[in-house]
Amino acid sequence: MSTNLNAMLMEEMAVFTKVVETGSFSEAARQLGSTPSATSRAVARLEKALGTRLLQRTTRKLRLSESGQEVHAMCLDMVQAAQAVLASSGRFDDEPRGLVRLSVPKAVGRFVIHPHMPDFLARYPKVDVQIRLDDRQLDLIDEQIDLAIRITDQPPPGMMGRPLLPIDHMLCATPRYLEEHGTPQHPHELKDHSCIYLGESPGDARWKFMREGKSVSVQVRGRYAANHTGVRLDAVLNHIGIGSLPYFTARHALAQGLIVQVLPDWVFKTHYSGQAWLLYPPTRHLEPKLKVLIAFLAEQLAREPRLTMLYETPEAEG
Repeated sequence: MSTNLNAMLMEEMAVFTKVVETGSFSEAARQLGSTPSATSRAVARLEKALGTRLLQRTTRKLRLSESGQEVHAMCLDMVQAAQAVLASSGRFDDEPRGLVRLSVPKAVGRFVIHPHMPDFLARYPKVDVQIRLDDRQLDLIDEQIDLAIRITDQPPPGMMGRPLLPIDHMLCATPRYLEEHGTPQHPHELKDHSCIYLGESPGDARWKFMREGKSVSVQVRGRYAANHTGVRLDAVLNHIGIGSLPYFTARHALAQGLIVQVLPDWVFKTHYSGQAWLLYPPTRHLEPKLKVLIAFLAEQLAREPRLTMLYETPEAEG
Protein backbone atom coordinates (compact mmCIF):
# COMPACT_ATOMS: atom_id res chain seq x y z
CA MET A 1 0.00 0.00 0.00
CA SER A 2 1.44 3.36 -1.00
CA THR A 3 2.35 6.05 1.53
CA ASN A 4 -0.24 8.40 0.05
CA LEU A 5 -2.97 5.78 0.44
CA ASN A 6 -1.86 5.11 4.02
CA ALA A 7 -2.26 8.80 4.83
CA MET A 8 -5.67 8.95 3.10
CA LEU A 9 -6.92 5.97 5.11
CA MET A 10 -5.96 7.37 8.51
CA GLU A 11 -9.25 9.28 8.66
CA GLU A 12 -11.16 6.11 7.75
CA MET A 13 -9.33 4.27 10.55
CA ALA A 14 -10.40 6.93 13.04
CA VAL A 15 -14.01 6.69 11.82
CA PHE A 16 -13.87 2.89 12.14
CA THR A 17 -12.76 3.08 15.78
CA LYS A 18 -15.56 5.55 16.55
CA VAL A 19 -18.14 3.21 14.98
CA VAL A 20 -16.86 0.34 17.11
CA GLU A 21 -16.81 2.54 20.22
CA THR A 22 -20.42 3.70 19.77
CA GLY A 23 -21.77 0.48 18.21
CA SER A 24 -23.71 2.51 15.68
CA PHE A 25 -23.10 4.30 12.39
CA SER A 26 -25.68 6.90 13.35
CA GLU A 27 -24.19 7.68 16.75
CA ALA A 28 -20.64 7.68 15.38
CA ALA A 29 -21.75 10.10 12.66
CA ARG A 30 -23.39 12.37 15.24
CA GLN A 31 -20.26 12.53 17.39
CA LEU A 32 -18.05 13.09 14.36
CA GLY A 33 -20.31 15.78 12.91
CA SER A 34 -20.96 13.69 9.80
CA THR A 35 -23.82 11.68 8.32
CA PRO A 36 -24.54 7.95 8.72
CA SER A 37 -24.07 7.38 4.99
CA ALA A 38 -20.68 9.14 4.90
CA THR A 39 -19.60 7.20 7.97
CA SER A 40 -20.65 3.91 6.36
CA ARG A 41 -18.77 4.77 3.16
CA ALA A 42 -15.60 5.55 5.16
CA VAL A 43 -15.66 2.11 6.75
CA ALA A 44 -16.38 0.52 3.35
CA ARG A 45 -13.32 2.26 1.85
CA LEU A 46 -11.16 0.89 4.67
CA GLU A 47 -12.54 -2.63 4.14
CA LYS A 48 -11.86 -2.39 0.42
CA ALA A 49 -8.29 -1.17 0.96
CA LEU A 50 -7.59 -3.99 3.43
CA GLY A 51 -9.42 -6.59 1.41
CA THR A 52 -11.42 -7.93 4.35
CA ARG A 53 -14.75 -7.52 6.10
CA LEU A 54 -14.33 -5.63 9.37
CA LEU A 55 -17.91 -5.47 10.64
CA GLN A 56 -20.73 -7.96 10.64
CA ARG A 57 -23.88 -5.90 10.16
CA THR A 58 -27.32 -6.95 11.35
CA THR A 59 -30.51 -4.96 11.55
CA ARG A 60 -30.09 -4.49 15.28
CA LYS A 61 -26.33 -4.22 15.97
CA LEU A 62 -22.77 -4.33 14.66
CA ARG A 63 -20.22 -6.98 15.50
CA LEU A 64 -16.51 -7.08 14.75
CA SER A 65 -15.34 -9.88 12.47
CA GLU A 66 -12.25 -11.85 13.44
CA SER A 67 -10.04 -9.74 11.17
CA GLY A 68 -11.95 -6.67 12.34
CA GLN A 69 -10.89 -7.32 15.92
CA GLU A 70 -7.22 -7.36 14.91
CA VAL A 71 -7.53 -4.25 12.74
CA HIS A 72 -9.51 -2.42 15.43
CA ALA A 73 -6.76 -3.00 18.01
CA MET A 74 -4.16 -1.47 15.68
CA CYS A 75 -6.41 1.43 14.67
CA LEU A 76 -7.16 2.11 18.32
CA ASP A 77 -3.42 2.32 19.04
CA MET A 78 -3.10 4.88 16.23
CA VAL A 79 -5.97 7.01 17.54
CA GLN A 80 -4.67 6.91 21.11
CA ALA A 81 -1.18 7.91 19.93
CA ALA A 82 -2.64 10.86 18.04
CA GLN A 83 -4.61 11.88 21.14
CA ALA A 84 -1.42 11.70 23.22
CA VAL A 85 0.38 13.97 20.74
CA LEU A 86 -2.43 16.51 20.89
CA ALA A 87 -2.52 16.35 24.67
CA SER A 88 1.21 16.98 24.86
CA SER A 89 0.90 20.09 22.71
CA GLY A 90 -0.71 21.92 25.61
CA ARG A 91 2.26 21.04 27.79
CA PHE A 92 4.68 22.42 25.21
CA ASP A 93 2.67 25.63 24.81
CA ASP A 94 1.98 26.32 28.45
CA GLU A 95 5.28 25.85 30.24
CA PRO A 96 8.93 26.12 29.16
CA ARG A 97 10.75 22.88 29.82
CA GLY A 98 13.52 20.72 28.43
CA LEU A 99 17.15 21.15 27.42
CA VAL A 100 18.47 24.15 25.45
CA ARG A 101 21.83 23.72 23.73
CA LEU A 102 23.48 27.12 23.32
CA SER A 103 26.66 27.69 21.29
CA VAL A 104 28.63 30.83 22.20
CA PRO A 105 32.10 32.23 21.38
CA LYS A 106 34.40 31.56 24.31
CA ALA A 107 34.87 35.10 25.57
CA VAL A 108 31.25 36.15 25.07
CA GLY A 109 30.09 33.02 26.85
CA ARG A 110 32.41 33.46 29.80
CA PHE A 111 32.07 37.19 30.39
CA VAL A 112 28.64 38.10 28.97
CA ILE A 113 26.31 35.09 28.98
CA HIS A 114 27.47 32.86 31.84
CA PRO A 115 27.02 35.50 34.61
CA HIS A 116 23.27 35.58 33.85
CA MET A 117 22.68 31.83 33.80
CA PRO A 118 22.06 31.36 37.55
CA ASP A 119 19.17 33.84 37.39
CA PHE A 120 17.73 32.16 34.30
CA LEU A 121 17.87 28.70 35.86
CA ALA A 122 16.18 30.02 38.99
CA ARG A 123 13.43 31.71 36.99
CA TYR A 124 12.74 28.65 34.81
CA PRO A 125 13.27 25.56 36.98
CA LYS A 126 12.16 23.12 34.26
CA VAL A 127 14.59 24.40 31.61
CA ASP A 128 18.15 23.06 31.49
CA VAL A 129 20.95 24.80 29.59
CA GLN A 130 24.03 23.32 27.99
CA ILE A 131 26.52 25.99 26.88
CA ARG A 132 29.15 25.08 24.31
CA LEU A 133 32.00 27.58 24.34
CA ASP A 134 33.54 27.42 20.89
CA ASP A 135 34.88 30.04 18.50
CA ARG A 136 34.32 27.74 15.51
CA GLN A 137 31.26 28.24 13.31
CA LEU A 138 29.33 25.10 14.23
CA ASP A 139 26.50 23.78 12.10
CA LEU A 140 23.37 24.11 14.22
CA ILE A 141 21.57 21.20 12.57
CA ASP A 142 24.46 18.73 12.47
CA GLU A 143 25.59 19.60 16.00
CA GLN A 144 22.01 19.59 17.38
CA ILE A 145 22.34 23.17 18.64
CA ASP A 146 19.16 25.09 19.46
CA LEU A 147 20.58 28.62 19.68
CA ALA A 148 23.92 30.16 18.72
CA ILE A 149 25.49 33.53 19.42
CA ARG A 150 27.68 34.68 16.56
CA ILE A 151 29.50 37.92 15.73
CA THR A 152 28.20 38.81 12.29
CA ASP A 153 26.77 41.68 10.26
CA GLN A 154 23.46 39.88 9.80
CA PRO A 155 22.01 36.38 10.12
CA PRO A 156 23.46 34.05 7.48
CA PRO A 157 21.13 32.62 4.81
CA GLY A 158 18.73 30.08 6.20
CA MET A 159 18.92 31.40 9.76
CA MET A 160 16.76 33.66 11.90
CA GLY A 161 17.90 35.80 14.80
CA ARG A 162 17.98 39.01 16.73
CA PRO A 163 20.86 41.35 17.57
CA LEU A 164 22.03 41.26 21.18
CA LEU A 165 24.88 43.75 21.54
CA PRO A 166 27.78 45.34 19.68
CA ILE A 167 31.21 43.82 20.32
CA ASP A 168 33.83 46.58 20.60
CA HIS A 169 37.56 46.18 21.21
CA MET A 170 39.98 48.53 22.91
CA LEU A 171 43.60 48.85 24.08
CA CYS A 172 44.37 48.84 27.81
CA ALA A 173 47.31 49.02 30.16
CA THR A 174 47.92 49.52 33.88
CA PRO A 175 48.85 52.96 35.19
CA ARG A 176 52.11 51.42 36.41
CA TYR A 177 53.08 50.19 32.94
CA LEU A 178 52.34 53.57 31.40
CA GLU A 179 54.31 55.38 34.12
CA GLU A 180 57.33 53.20 33.40
CA HIS A 181 57.11 53.10 29.59
CA GLY A 182 55.16 56.22 28.63
CA THR A 183 51.67 56.70 27.24
CA PRO A 184 51.40 56.54 23.44
CA GLN A 185 49.60 59.50 21.89
CA HIS A 186 49.44 58.09 18.36
CA PRO A 187 49.07 54.52 17.06
CA HIS A 188 52.54 54.64 15.48
CA GLU A 189 54.07 55.00 18.95
CA LEU A 190 52.87 51.47 19.77
CA LYS A 191 55.95 50.21 17.90
CA ASP A 192 57.99 51.18 20.98
CA HIS A 193 55.80 49.21 23.39
CA SER A 194 55.26 45.62 24.47
CA CYS A 195 51.88 44.69 22.97
CA ILE A 196 49.73 41.74 24.02
CA TYR A 197 47.76 40.45 21.06
CA LEU A 198 45.63 37.48 19.99
CA GLY A 199 48.34 35.54 18.19
CA GLU A 200 46.20 33.15 16.14
CA SER A 201 47.37 34.53 12.77
CA PRO A 202 50.09 36.97 11.57
CA GLY A 203 47.41 39.58 10.96
CA ASP A 204 46.56 39.68 14.68
CA ALA A 205 49.77 41.64 15.30
CA ARG A 206 48.77 44.31 12.78
CA TRP A 207 46.53 46.71 14.65
CA LYS A 208 44.18 49.05 12.80
CA PHE A 209 42.70 52.33 14.00
CA MET A 210 40.17 54.87 12.75
CA ARG A 211 39.70 58.55 13.60
CA GLU A 212 37.80 61.24 11.75
CA GLY A 213 37.54 59.06 8.66
CA LYS A 214 41.27 58.30 8.54
CA SER A 215 42.72 54.83 9.08
CA VAL A 216 46.11 53.89 10.48
CA SER A 217 47.68 50.43 10.51
CA VAL A 218 50.56 49.52 12.82
CA GLN A 219 52.64 46.34 13.06
CA VAL A 220 53.09 45.70 16.77
CA ARG A 221 55.25 43.26 18.67
CA GLY A 222 55.47 41.87 22.14
CA ARG A 223 56.76 38.95 24.14
CA TYR A 224 53.33 37.56 25.01
CA ALA A 225 50.30 36.57 22.92
CA ALA A 226 47.19 34.65 23.96
CA ASN A 227 43.99 33.64 22.20
CA HIS A 228 41.86 34.03 25.32
CA THR A 229 40.64 37.43 26.45
CA GLY A 230 40.73 36.49 30.13
CA VAL A 231 44.41 35.57 29.80
CA ARG A 232 45.19 38.81 27.97
CA LEU A 233 43.38 40.79 30.68
CA ASP A 234 45.42 39.04 33.34
CA ALA A 235 48.61 39.77 31.40
CA VAL A 236 47.67 43.46 31.24
CA LEU A 237 46.92 43.50 34.97
CA ASN A 238 50.38 42.05 35.55
CA HIS A 239 51.96 45.04 33.75
CA ILE A 240 53.30 42.95 30.83
CA GLY A 241 52.21 45.49 28.23
CA ILE A 242 49.39 47.12 26.29
CA GLY A 243 46.72 44.55 25.48
CA SER A 244 43.86 44.28 23.03
CA LEU A 245 40.61 43.37 24.78
CA PRO A 246 36.89 43.30 24.11
CA TYR A 247 35.28 46.04 26.13
CA PHE A 248 33.04 43.56 27.96
CA THR A 249 36.19 41.84 29.27
CA ALA A 250 37.92 45.02 30.39
CA ARG A 251 35.00 47.05 31.74
CA HIS A 252 35.14 45.99 35.41
CA ALA A 253 38.89 46.52 35.67
CA LEU A 254 38.41 49.91 34.00
CA ALA A 255 35.69 50.88 36.46
CA GLN A 256 37.97 49.95 39.37
CA GLY A 257 40.85 51.98 37.96
CA LEU A 258 43.08 48.90 37.70
CA ILE A 259 43.64 49.60 34.01
CA VAL A 260 43.08 52.56 31.70
CA GLN A 261 42.21 52.84 28.05
CA VAL A 262 45.09 53.57 25.69
CA LEU A 263 44.48 55.84 22.67
CA PRO A 264 40.86 56.52 23.75
CA ASP A 265 40.24 58.97 20.92
CA TRP A 266 40.98 56.29 18.29
CA VAL A 267 38.59 53.50 17.29
CA PHE A 268 40.42 50.17 17.48
CA LYS A 269 39.24 47.85 14.68
CA THR A 270 39.63 44.06 14.66
CA HIS A 271 38.22 41.12 12.70
CA TYR A 272 36.43 40.14 15.91
CA SER A 273 34.45 43.37 16.24
CA GLY A 274 30.84 43.58 15.16
CA GLN A 275 27.33 42.73 16.26
CA ALA A 276 26.58 39.69 18.41
CA TRP A 277 23.48 37.98 17.04
CA LEU A 278 21.39 35.26 18.66
CA LEU A 279 20.67 32.80 15.83
CA TYR A 280 18.36 29.82 15.41
CA PRO A 281 17.01 27.72 12.54
CA PRO A 282 13.88 29.18 10.92
CA THR A 283 10.62 27.85 12.32
CA ARG A 284 7.01 28.96 12.64
CA HIS A 285 6.70 27.49 16.10
CA LEU A 286 9.59 28.42 18.38
CA GLU A 287 9.52 26.20 21.46
CA PRO A 288 8.71 27.95 24.76
CA LYS A 289 12.09 27.00 26.25
CA LEU A 290 13.81 28.85 23.40
CA LYS A 291 11.44 31.82 23.53
CA VAL A 292 12.10 32.43 27.21
CA LEU A 293 15.89 32.15 26.89
CA ILE A 294 15.97 34.54 23.93
CA ALA A 295 13.76 37.04 25.75
CA PHE A 296 15.73 36.66 28.98
CA LEU A 297 19.12 37.32 27.36
CA ALA A 298 17.81 40.31 25.43
CA GLU A 299 16.24 41.71 28.61
CA GLN A 300 19.30 41.18 30.80
CA LEU A 301 21.81 42.58 28.32
CA ALA A 302 19.63 45.63 27.76
CA ARG A 303 19.77 46.29 31.51
CA GLU A 304 23.56 46.20 31.67
CA PRO A 305 24.98 49.62 32.60
CA ARG A 306 27.06 49.60 29.41
CA LEU A 307 28.51 46.75 27.40
CA THR A 308 29.86 48.86 24.56
CA MET A 309 32.45 51.59 24.39
CA LEU A 310 32.26 55.33 24.09
CA TYR A 311 35.05 57.09 22.28
CA GLU A 312 34.35 60.73 23.05
CA THR A 313 36.75 61.18 25.95
CA PRO A 314 39.08 59.06 28.09
CA GLU A 315 36.93 59.88 31.15
CA ALA A 316 33.96 58.15 29.54
CA GLU A 317 35.57 54.79 30.22
CA GLY A 318 35.47 55.10 34.01
